Amino acid sequence: MTTRAVLSGLGVVAPTGVGARPYWRATVAGRNGIRPIGRPDAGRSPVVLAGEVTGFDAARWIDDELRAETDRWTWFALAAAEMALADAALRPADHPPFHLSVVTSSGSGGNESGQRETHALWARQPGEAGAHQSVAWFHAAGAAQISIRHGLTGGCGVVAADGAGGLDALKHAWRLLRRGGKAVIVGGTEAPLSPFALACQSTLPTVHRGTDPERAYLPFSPQASGFVPGEGGALMVLEEKAHAAERGVRGYAELLGHAATHDAHHHTAPAADGVQLARAVTTALEQAGRAPEDVDVVFADGAGDPAGDAAEAAALRRVFGDRLSEVPVTVPKAGVGRLTSGAGALDAVTAALALRTGVVPPTRGGDARAARERYGVRLVTRWTRPERLTTAVVLARGTGGFNSAVVLGSLDADSSY
Repeated sequence: MTTRAVLSGLGVVAPTGVGARPYWRATVAGRNGIRPIGRPDAGRSPVVLAGEVTGFDAARWIDDELRAETDRWTWFALAAAEMALADAALRPADHPPFHLSVVTSSGSGGNESGQRETHALWARQPGEAGAHQSVAWFHAAGAAQISIRHGLTGGCGVVAADGAGGLDALKHAWRLLRRGGKAVIVGGTEAPLSPFALACQSTLPTVHRGTDPERAYLPFSPQASGFVPGEGGALMVLEEKAHAAERGVRGYAELLGHAATHDAHHHTAPAADGVQLARAVTTALEQAGRAPEDVDVVFADGAGDPAGDAAEAAALRRVFGDRLSEVPVTVPKAGVGRLTSGAGALDAVTAALALRTGVVPPTRGGDARAARERYGVRLVTRWTRPERLTTAVVLARGTGGFNSAVVLGSLDADSSY
């Protein structure tokens, strides 16, 4: 793909902060956003801990009428889109509407509204179900509402690939730029902490069932005992580089390459050999015109269970060979949980901020020595400022065998962020 694209604006709604700056500061500090679920309806859930977004005032971003018609995950998407546009200094009204698009990712749609209205349907009568059930629940609601609010008519789509979807959406956005678009709001959000959503996740053998937040979700650790669910995510403005330059915007990072593969192995477990994940990485690097030795940091998927971590380590070993022990690997999502479709998008934002600031954030609760001895991975457990930080690889996997890899390149550094 010859069209050059930059991430020119970032919007974040995460368990450790609302807004890119608060989230980044918490991430660099290794703050833990995993805690006992505070929802009043979560008392009987077999999943006790989650990365739950607190301090989010939906009324600040969405009026009463629209809140009644939409779901919590769409509230996150609308808020993150507003932040990303403001950060990019991009006013949709100043541009031809066909030049601007939106692509989001969703793994489960509007869980809360779906549960609420289904309960009304079966507990009372069909007439009690809300008129907005379908438009609040369906997976494209976030993209649709963003498009409507900002008048974006260049393209509107949604990607469903579980945890890999947030990165896959970047490739779809890139294609829209290649076809003549100028900017795309892209990313993913999720709100899967309602009782029904937690019940679905609790059927996975890899979900963490403990009660201690400090011992929960430990990727590449001998104590790893499963992932912790989370809510939130991120949206970005992906913009044609020349268009951003014309507006006087440099951006955070350049999107250099992307590739997606599928394990075709099992409906939940990843393939142990890591072949297809490795193929996604090498293909993305080839597209980016980069070699494995050019990579300065890997933002790993970090399953947080022994089998998943071993499979990812095997994939990284296939890509980097003996150099794997030299490549910094970090899993910032250990502090917020796995946000399903919001995970890849949030990791892409984190990688872009790392390239912008020259700082690699830590893996909360990580054990560097154990990760090296058990997996051969150089896990970052304290923030670091390497001498060279120009190329980052971001990995994401989804339940069922989805693999996605993105390569980001640095632009101008700004250590004051």
